[in-house]
Amino acid sequence: MNIKILGPGCARCHQLEKTTKEVVKELGIDAAVEEVKDINKIVEYAILTTPGLVIDEELVCAGRVPTKAELTQLIANALTKEDKTGR
Repeated sequence: MNIKILGPGCARCHQLEKTTKEVVKELGIDAAVEEVKDINKIVEYAILTTPGLVIDEELVCAGRVPTKAELTQLIANALTKEDKTGR
């Protein structure tokens, strides 16, 4: 699983990255968490406000920091999709 945090590196971006890493660790999954700060790459995901959260190249949240529970659910949903597609 590949998870990207889109944003310039503001406090909200850092909070999203920190919480995402906590959830990945708690779930015990193999996932790369990457910060994307390059504005040209960020606009490729068609978001208007940061931070953005991309899981396996699908934008799942933008413009806010989801709660830890929401984040856990977003990652769990992506894991379910992986299982169904065999990725």
